[in-house]
Amino acid sequence: MANWEYKVISSGKGGFASPALMEKFINDLGQQQWEIIYFQTASDNQLAFNGLARRPTQRDWTLEDAAAAAARTEADKLRAEFEAKFKAATSTPAPEEDKAETFLAEEKTTTDDGLRRLRDTSSDDDPDAPEEESTGRDEWDKLAAEDELPSFFDALKPHMRRNQRGAGMSVGVDFLAKKWRLEEADIKSALVECGLQIPADENAKPVYVEYDGDLYWVNINRRGEIWINTREKPQPVFRIVPGKRLTEEEAPEPAPSAQPQRREESPRREESPRAAQQSQQSAGAATEPRPPAEPASFLSKLRGLMRRNRRGHGWSGSFGFLTKALKVDEAGLLAQLADQGLRLQADGDQKPSFKEEGEFLYWLNKNQRGEVWINARKSRGPQSGDEGPDGGDDSPRMDETPAAAPVAEPTAAPEPAPMAEPPLLSAPGNTLAAVRLLLQPKKRGEGVAALVSEVAAQLGRPEDVLLAALAGAGVNVPADAKAKPTFGEHGGEIFWLNKNARGEVWLNAKASSATRKARGRKGAEEDAHA
Repeated sequence: MANWEYKVISSGKGGFASPALMEKFINDLGQQQWEIIYFQTASDNQLAFNGLARRPTQRDWTLEDAAAAAARTEADKLRAEFEAKFKAATSTPAPEEDKAETFLAEEKTTTDDGLRRLRDTSSDDDPDAPEEESTGRDEWDKLAAEDELPSFFDALKPHMRRNQRGAGMSVGVDFLAKKWRLEEADIKSALVECGLQIPADENAKPVYVEYDGDLYWVNINRRGEIWINTREKPQPVFRIVPGKRLTEEEAPEPAPSAQPQRREESPRREESPRAAQQSQQSAGAATEPRPPAEPASFLSKLRGLMRRNRRGHGWSGSFGFLTKALKVDEAGLLAQLADQGLRLQADGDQKPSFKEEGEFLYWLNKNQRGEVWINARKSRGPQSGDEGPDGGDDSPRMDETPAAAPVAEPTAAPEPAPMAEPPLLSAPGNTLAAVRLLLQPKKRGEGVAALVSEVAAQLGRPEDVLLAALAGAGVNVPADAKAKPTFGEHGGEIFWLNKNARGEVWLNAKASSATRKARGRKGAEEDAHA
């Protein structure tokens, strides 16, 4: 039985540059009596493979093996004899006078003997072995070596990778220089010799070169790196042919637009008699002509410019805003309202005159600052105990009519609505009693307090109106934070205003000293009785 030795064979990560090199590698394995028992190529490169080979280290004797060994021995002897004769012939120098005469004869003898110069093959598998001197190689060896080399475009393909930004494949010149152990200048010169053009910058238009049905071009990126790209040549799908443009006389008339085809009505379900009657009534109502809409009156036009009251029902609008919106003066607006039967009472204490139109009731009034306002609300109709529109029980009073700013209009900005003083703030006792309910206990110290602006917002009145009411109750705003406050008394408590460093006005209240003493005496009496 023979013993086997095994060897792992591989083409390397990049594979061979051409099929001829791969075939030569496999033939060399066969000459060295290696048998390939496993061979697998890469999926993306047919010239890259991995495998396993074996060969015997000891064989059984056979007649064929003995004859082959004898033949090899005889060939080695003949080769040694011819080598010795060749060395002897070349080592003996010829006379100078006969050199020219025997040159052709020696050349003929050298070429006709059929022998080639012996070459050492022991270091063929060693990649680090020094190359043979070029002086020892003839011209035929050089031509054979050049024919075995692949073309520049074929040598690029094993090193190209899929382009991440677009179709095709690409490879960098710096990568090729490292892989082929060449200078980048040599690769650039090879690009130019193959017809490719290196662009000056990244915005330059590429120059395409076709080779074996593929397109090749060179581009440069922002970092100055040069890349070689390739992709399949696109197949033409059409041919450009110029058309003939028609003149205005030759142009045909435009065809009439086609009428939209109606969909075929699907068969309807049988309707009930009631549904059929309703459909007939709706169709008859649709065919009957509708009466024309009545034009809007002057008062309804004014009602569209009013805004809803913040408190209570109805709408209101100031003459200052309405005169700007209608572009008339106050006298002209009063004259137009007088034509509609709506007049302003000379005395503000008198009951206003009302004008009823449709389902709305209109009247005019004047506030404390002398501003004229027009008001409107829906008419309630005659009820038991009412005197109608002119009665006193159902007519609004001036102090119950809240003034509100009208809706915003594009030509003029609406004026702020005036606030009429409520009956709650008409008397000092009512004022202090009303604000006392809105004060909160202090976090530090005794009593309750609140910001005047917050109290005014809760009452729905401006801050200056509230301060004026408090001044009427004897509680005045101090000039600064160090000024001594004035006090007002109501319900056993004293009230005063103070101003802090930020200019905020606070309303304060606490039990008076007499009230505290009375509470102390009452508590002592209760303790004594207990």
